[in-house]
Amino acid sequence: MTLAHPVAPAGPVNGRDLCLAKLDGYPRPDGRDHYTISEVVTLTGLSAHTLRWYERIGLLEEVDRSHTGQRRYRNRDLEWLSFVNKLRLTGMSVADMVRYGELSRAGEHTVAERRELLEATREEVRSRIAALRDTLGVLDHKIGIYSGRS
Repeated sequence: MTLAHPVAPAGPVNGRDLCLAKLDGYPRPDGRDHYTISEVVTLTGLSAHTLRWYERIGLLEEVDRSHTGQRRYRNRDLEWLSFVNKLRLTGMSVADMVRYGELSRAGEHTVAERRELLEATREEVRSRIAALRDTLGVLDHKIGIYSGRS
C-alpha cells in the first residue's frame, strides 16, 4: 500500500510530492527500496529508538516487515522522515506532527486543515526569526564595542 504525504494543495508530481525533501543518492530505485533500520539511521541521522518511537506514536506509518519481522523501510519512508526532520527544526510539537501525518494519510479532503497547521507553524518560525535577528543585532553591537567600534 502506497500512501502519499502531500503537504501542499498542488499535490504530487509524477507520484512524488515536491515539498518532501529528497535525500541525496538513495541507494536503491523504487521497487527495490528496502532499507534496514540501521541503514535508515545512517541515512537520516535519527536513532533506531526514535524510528521505533515514531512508528509507535503514529508519526511514521507502520513499516513493512520482512518474513523474519525485520523492518523494511521504503524511499517514501525516507522522504517522510526528511520532512519530519524539517518540521522538527521549525519547533512544531510532536502532537502536531502526528496530527499532520494523520491528516495527510486521511486524504485530499484534509488539505485545508494541513495548510492551517503549516501556516501556524510558519508564523511561529517567522516570530522566532525576528527575535533571533534582534538578538543578533545585540550581539553584533556588543562585539563591536569589544572590538573598539561602536
